Amino acid sequence: MLVDIGVNLSNPRFKDNVEQVLLDAQAAEVNRLILTGTSISETQAVIDLCDQYQAQFPSMLYATAGVHPHEASTFDNLTYSTLRELSQHPSIVAIGETGLDFNRNFSSKMSQEKAFESQIELAIDCQKPLFLHERDASQRQLDILKACRNNLPRAVIHCFTGSKKALFDYLDLDLYIGITGWICDERRGSDLQKIVKNNPLNRLMVETDAPYLIPRNMPSIPKNKLNQPAYLPYVIEGIANCRDETKDLIATATTATAEWFFDLKEID
Repeated sequence: MLVDIGVNLSNPRFKDNVEQVLLDAQAAEVNRLILTGTSISETQAVIDLCDQYQAQFPSMLYATAGVHPHEASTFDNLTYSTLRELSQHPSIVAIGETGLDFNRNFSSKMSQEKAFESQIELAIDCQKPLFLHERDASQRQLDILKACRNNLPRAVIHCFTGSKKALFDYLDLDLYIGITGWICDERRGSDLQKIVKNNPLNRLMVETDAPYLIPRNMPSIPKNKLNQPAYLPYVIEGIANCRDETKDLIATATTATAEWFFDLKEID
């Protein structure tokens, strides 16, 4: 059994084949998916997917509730209260995707920090882990997290692609690290390939970030380049190769960590 901690199943590219995506995931022994909420509307969409497929795929789908830094300019008091309400749904296991992105700055830095701090407050209040995004903002994100780390239950840096220093700084804060198909990319992933061995195995989780970041170590990449949870074993293979460990070891460890981190229980 594998856990994919980051799937954008509400993405329009999955609209007409969600059932087949889930069947393919099961066939690949990816039996639990955490769907990413990136706005109020997307959080509601992933909750709806969890509800819609619960009977056919019991306790397979979970979700996060949050507002991505790209959407931070829309964050206001109504957003916060709505997010708080949505976070009470049984399928919601984390707050996020939240954090800072100073690479594209689709929202101002001030708006991003305000939305981030509000979602940290919500995570502390409801005692759910944080599902974090970060691009070119590690030091500022660290500064904000340090100020509240003692009150936070748990936090994971989703889709980590940062530097060795950033990795160690996050680990020093007792954060967890999510690795995607980026590590399978011979063009962009070389730095990550070198440093992933420095990540303690019990602080590591795996994700596809589907439909993005298709693993480039697949024997044959689909023409549509549509990533899906069924391809998670290739991420595990990429990590295992970089760490000189077996795929079974990575699979067993990351599954156990994800089940504990997100407190994955059967949904009634």
